[in-house]
Amino acid sequence: MKKNILVKITILFIIFVSFGMSAFFYPVLPDKMASHWNIKGEIDGYLSKTWALFLMPAISLILFLFFILIPRIDPLRENIEKFIKYYYGFIIVLILFLYYIYYITLILNIGFKFNIIQLLIPAFAGLFYYLGILTENLKRNWFIGIRTPWTLSSDNVWLKTHKTGGKLYKTCGAITLLGISFPDFAIFLVILPIILFSLGLIVFSYFEYKKEEKKSKRRKK
Repeated sequence: MKKNILVKITILFIIFVSFGMSAFFYPVLPDKMASHWNIKGEIDGYLSKTWALFLMPAISLILFLFFILIPRIDPLRENIEKFIKYYYGFIIVLILFLYYIYYITLILNIGFKFNIIQLLIPAFAGLFYYLGILTENLKRNWFIGIRTPWTLSSDNVWLKTHKTGGKLYKTCGAITLLGISFPDFAIFLVILPIILFSLGLIVFSYFEYKKEEKKSKRRKK
């Protein structure tokens, strides 16, 4: 319990540092701030200073509150308690990921020059890798994980799907890192593996469930 409180305080500290940075740098930043980049790392979108500075910290705070709520309202919250340390670990990783995006956006608008895509690659790789750690430790619940009709209907299918998913998401992290060496394909190395593996896991859960059905029918005979 004490560890959970410490984690929550740490997350709130990161979020309020973001708000503090927004207020501190507000006077020196342009009225229109770069907020979006194309696949080559070129600026192709802007936001007003207020939105650009305060939107990401606000999103982080909302996400944090939502994640804290989930274990309280899930009917299977006893299962969530079994992987709660990985769950809170993921919240920290996600908030740090958002803070990192916010930070590099801020320093770019201050005047520093760099390829934002290449700076984002390690952050995405770390996020995907920890997603793999979380996934392989998940127990059946209604909010977190690969929730298909088949994983939610069988603990065994849930377990197999998430153990496989954990390995695949860790692989996503490794594939994403290749974008550092192949910057022209970086965005595809970030997006395509996570989409394809996630879709593949949905199919995987279906076939695992069908195997379970066949085994059950054989036992009845």
